[in-house]
Amino acid sequence: MSFVVAIDGPAGAGKGTITKLVGEKLGLVNIDTGATFRCVALNMIQEHIDIQEEDKIEKMLTKINIEMHPDGKIFLNGEDVTHRIRENDVNNLVSPVSVLPVVRSKLLEVQRNIAEGKNVIMEGRDIGTVVFPDADVKIYLDATAEERARRRVLQNQEKGIESSYEEVLAGIKDRDKRDSTREIAPLKKAEDAIYVDSTNLSVEQVVEKIIKIIEETRKKEGQGK
Repeated sequence: MSFVVAIDGPAGAGKGTITKLVGEKLGLVNIDTGATFRCVALNMIQEHIDIQEEDKIEKMLTKINIEMHPDGKIFLNGEDVTHRIRENDVNNLVSPVSVLPVVRSKLLEVQRNIAEGKNVIMEGRDIGTVVFPDADVKIYLDATAEERARRRVLQNQEKGIESSYEEVLAGIKDRDKRDSTREIAPLKKAEDAIYVDSTNLSVEQVVEKIIKIIEETRKKEGQGK
Protein backbone atom coordinates (compact mmCIF):
# COMPACT_ATOMS: atom_id res chain seq x y z
CA MET A 1 0.00 0.00 0.00
CA SER A 2 1.43 3.39 -0.99
CA PHE A 3 1.71 6.57 1.05
CA VAL A 4 1.49 9.83 -0.90
CA VAL A 5 2.58 13.30 0.16
CA ALA A 6 1.47 16.12 -2.15
CA ILE A 7 3.22 19.49 -1.99
CA ASP A 8 1.70 22.26 -4.09
CA GLY A 9 2.48 25.94 -4.35
CA PRO A 10 3.51 28.78 -6.67
CA ALA A 11 6.75 29.10 -8.63
CA GLY A 12 9.80 29.75 -6.45
CA ALA A 13 8.20 28.72 -3.16
CA GLY A 14 10.97 26.20 -2.55
CA LYS A 15 8.92 23.11 -3.34
CA GLY A 16 11.75 21.33 -5.15
CA THR A 17 14.34 21.84 -2.41
CA ILE A 18 11.94 21.04 0.42
CA THR A 19 10.50 17.97 -1.29
CA LYS A 20 13.98 16.59 -1.95
CA LEU A 21 15.13 17.05 1.65
CA VAL A 22 11.94 15.70 3.22
CA GLY A 23 12.01 12.73 0.87
CA GLU A 24 15.61 11.92 1.81
CA LYS A 25 14.93 12.16 5.54
CA LEU A 26 11.78 10.03 5.46
CA GLY A 27 12.75 7.58 2.72
CA LEU A 28 10.07 8.76 0.31
CA VAL A 29 10.53 8.59 -3.47
CA ASN A 30 10.74 12.16 -4.78
CA ILE A 31 8.84 12.76 -8.02
CA ASP A 32 9.25 16.25 -9.52
CA THR A 33 6.11 16.60 -11.66
CA GLY A 34 6.99 20.16 -12.66
CA ALA A 35 10.12 18.80 -14.31
CA THR A 36 8.01 16.60 -16.57
CA PHE A 37 6.24 19.68 -17.95
CA ARG A 38 9.58 21.43 -18.32
CA CYS A 39 10.85 18.49 -20.35
CA VAL A 40 7.89 18.82 -22.73
CA ALA A 41 8.56 22.56 -23.08
CA LEU A 42 12.25 21.94 -23.78
CA ASN A 43 11.45 19.23 -26.31
CA MET A 44 9.18 21.71 -28.12
CA ILE A 45 12.00 24.26 -28.19
CA GLN A 46 14.43 21.66 -29.51
CA GLU A 47 12.03 20.60 -32.26
CA HIS A 48 10.90 24.18 -33.05
CA ILE A 49 7.27 23.40 -32.28
CA ASP A 50 4.97 26.36 -31.62
CA ILE A 51 2.44 26.36 -28.77
CA GLN A 52 -0.37 26.52 -31.35
CA GLU A 53 0.77 23.39 -33.21
CA GLU A 54 -1.12 20.83 -31.12
CA ASP A 55 -0.93 18.11 -33.77
CA LYS A 56 2.87 18.31 -33.71
CA ILE A 57 2.89 18.39 -29.90
CA GLU A 58 0.69 15.29 -29.75
CA LYS A 59 2.99 13.47 -32.17
CA MET A 60 6.05 14.55 -30.14
CA LEU A 61 4.45 13.18 -26.96
CA THR A 62 4.15 9.70 -28.47
CA LYS A 63 7.96 9.57 -28.68
CA ILE A 64 9.06 11.54 -25.62
CA ASN A 65 11.03 9.69 -22.94
CA ILE A 66 11.40 11.31 -19.51
CA GLU A 67 13.51 9.63 -16.85
CA MET A 68 13.96 10.65 -13.21
CA HIS A 69 17.00 9.11 -11.57
CA PRO A 70 17.41 8.53 -7.81
CA ASP A 71 20.30 11.03 -7.72
CA GLY A 72 17.96 13.81 -8.86
CA LYS A 73 19.12 13.95 -12.46
CA ILE A 74 16.50 14.31 -15.16
CA PHE A 75 16.91 12.89 -18.65
CA LEU A 76 14.96 13.84 -21.77
CA ASN A 77 15.28 11.36 -24.62
CA GLY A 78 18.56 10.10 -23.18
CA GLU A 79 20.09 13.56 -22.56
CA ASP A 80 20.83 14.99 -19.09
CA VAL A 81 18.68 18.15 -18.95
CA THR A 82 18.70 18.67 -15.16
CA HIS A 83 19.95 22.25 -15.45
CA ARG A 84 18.77 23.04 -18.98
CA ILE A 85 15.08 22.80 -18.03
CA ARG A 86 15.55 25.60 -15.47
CA GLU A 87 16.72 28.20 -17.98
CA ASN A 88 14.66 31.27 -18.92
CA ASP A 89 13.36 30.10 -22.30
CA VAL A 90 11.88 27.00 -20.66
CA ASN A 91 10.57 29.08 -17.72
CA ASN A 92 8.67 31.30 -20.16
CA LEU A 93 7.11 28.40 -22.06
CA VAL A 94 6.27 25.88 -19.34
CA SER A 95 3.13 27.60 -18.00
CA PRO A 96 1.26 27.82 -21.35
CA VAL A 97 2.44 24.29 -22.20
CA SER A 98 1.13 22.93 -18.90
CA VAL A 99 -2.47 23.95 -19.66
CA LEU A 100 -2.67 22.04 -22.94
CA PRO A 101 -5.11 19.12 -22.47
CA VAL A 102 -3.01 16.76 -24.59
CA VAL A 103 0.07 17.47 -22.44
CA ARG A 104 -1.75 17.18 -19.11
CA SER A 105 -3.38 13.91 -20.15
CA LYS A 106 -0.08 12.34 -21.17
CA LEU A 107 1.84 13.51 -18.11
CA LEU A 108 -0.92 12.65 -15.65
CA GLU A 109 -0.60 9.06 -16.82
CA VAL A 110 3.21 9.22 -16.56
CA GLN A 111 3.14 10.73 -13.05
CA ARG A 112 0.64 8.22 -11.65
CA ASN A 113 2.54 5.30 -13.15
CA ILE A 114 5.79 6.48 -11.55
CA ALA A 115 4.12 6.69 -8.12
CA GLU A 116 2.17 3.43 -8.25
CA GLY A 117 2.85 1.15 -5.29
CA LYS A 118 5.50 3.44 -3.76
CA ASN A 119 5.75 5.75 -0.77
CA VAL A 120 6.20 9.04 -2.59
CA ILE A 121 6.44 12.77 -2.16
CA MET A 122 5.40 14.82 -5.18
CA GLU A 123 5.51 18.54 -5.80
CA GLY A 124 3.75 20.68 -8.35
CA ARG A 125 0.74 22.94 -8.70
CA ASP A 126 -2.14 20.47 -8.81
CA ILE A 127 -0.89 17.34 -7.06
CA GLY A 128 -3.36 17.56 -4.20
CA THR A 129 -6.23 18.75 -6.37
CA VAL A 130 -5.85 16.72 -9.60
CA VAL A 131 -2.99 14.21 -9.71
CA PHE A 132 -3.58 12.70 -6.25
CA PRO A 133 -6.76 14.19 -4.77
CA ASP A 134 -6.73 11.36 -2.19
CA ALA A 135 -3.12 11.96 -1.07
CA ASP A 136 -2.43 11.05 2.56
CA VAL A 137 -0.82 14.44 3.25
CA LYS A 138 -1.41 17.68 1.36
CA ILE A 139 0.78 20.74 1.87
CA TYR A 140 0.41 24.14 0.21
CA LEU A 141 3.84 25.77 0.41
CA ASP A 142 3.87 29.52 -0.17
CA ALA A 143 6.02 32.66 0.16
CA THR A 144 5.71 36.28 -0.97
CA ALA A 145 6.50 37.01 -4.62
CA GLU A 146 9.42 39.19 -3.54
CA GLU A 147 10.98 36.44 -1.44
CA ARG A 148 10.46 33.87 -4.19
CA ALA A 149 12.18 36.17 -6.70
CA ARG A 150 15.13 36.67 -4.35
CA ARG A 151 15.53 32.91 -3.96
CA ARG A 152 15.27 32.27 -7.69
CA VAL A 153 17.98 34.85 -8.47
CA LEU A 154 20.31 33.16 -5.96
CA GLN A 155 19.58 29.76 -7.50
CA ASN A 156 20.31 31.11 -10.97
CA GLN A 157 23.61 32.60 -9.79
CA GLU A 158 24.65 29.22 -8.37
CA LYS A 159 23.90 27.61 -11.73
CA GLY A 160 25.66 30.32 -13.71
CA ILE A 161 22.42 31.65 -15.20
CA GLU A 162 22.30 35.43 -15.61
CA SER A 163 19.09 37.12 -14.43
CA SER A 164 18.06 40.36 -12.75
CA TYR A 165 15.83 40.55 -9.67
CA GLU A 166 13.36 42.82 -11.50
CA GLU A 167 13.13 40.43 -14.44
CA VAL A 168 12.61 37.40 -12.21
CA LEU A 169 10.03 39.16 -10.01
CA ALA A 170 8.02 40.26 -13.05
CA GLY A 171 8.16 36.72 -14.40
CA ILE A 172 6.99 35.22 -11.11
CA LYS A 173 4.06 37.63 -10.81
CA ASP A 174 3.05 36.90 -14.40
CA ARG A 175 3.38 33.15 -13.77
CA ASP A 176 1.25 33.41 -10.62
CA LYS A 177 -1.51 35.15 -12.53
CA ARG A 178 -1.48 32.66 -15.39
CA ASP A 179 -1.29 29.60 -13.14
CA SER A 180 -4.09 30.72 -10.82
CA THR A 181 -6.51 31.84 -13.56
CA ARG A 182 -6.05 29.09 -16.15
CA GLU A 183 -9.13 27.03 -16.96
CA ILE A 184 -7.50 23.62 -16.65
CA ALA A 185 -6.12 22.57 -13.24
CA PRO A 186 -5.51 26.09 -11.90
CA LEU A 187 -3.06 26.62 -9.05
CA LYS A 188 -5.04 26.61 -5.82
CA LYS A 189 -4.89 25.26 -2.30
CA ALA A 190 -6.79 22.00 -1.84
CA GLU A 191 -9.52 22.37 0.77
CA ASP A 192 -7.85 19.81 3.05
CA ALA A 193 -4.27 21.00 2.47
CA ILE A 194 -2.18 22.46 5.30
CA TYR A 195 -0.88 25.96 4.48
CA VAL A 196 2.82 26.60 5.17
CA ASP A 197 4.25 30.10 4.64
CA SER A 198 8.02 29.84 4.19
CA THR A 199 8.71 33.58 3.71
CA ASN A 200 10.41 34.05 7.07
CA LEU A 201 11.52 30.48 7.66
CA SER A 202 14.83 28.83 6.88
CA VAL A 203 14.94 25.72 4.72
CA GLU A 204 15.64 23.64 7.84
CA GLN A 205 12.62 25.10 9.65
CA VAL A 206 10.29 24.35 6.73
CA VAL A 207 11.62 20.78 6.43
CA GLU A 208 11.14 20.23 10.17
CA LYS A 209 7.60 21.60 10.05
CA ILE A 210 6.55 19.41 7.12
CA ILE A 211 8.18 16.28 8.56
CA LYS A 212 6.20 16.83 11.77
CA ILE A 213 2.95 17.05 9.76
CA ILE A 214 3.77 13.85 7.84
CA GLU A 215 4.80 11.89 10.92
CA GLU A 216 1.64 12.89 12.78
CA THR A 217 -0.46 11.70 9.84
CA ARG A 218 1.42 8.41 9.62
CA LYS A 219 0.83 7.74 13.29
CA LYS A 220 -2.90 8.40 12.87
CA GLU A 221 -3.00 5.96 9.96
CA GLY A 222 -0.97 3.36 11.83
CA GLN A 223 2.04 3.72 9.55
CA GLY A 224 4.32 5.43 12.03
CA LYS A 225 6.69 3.85 14.48
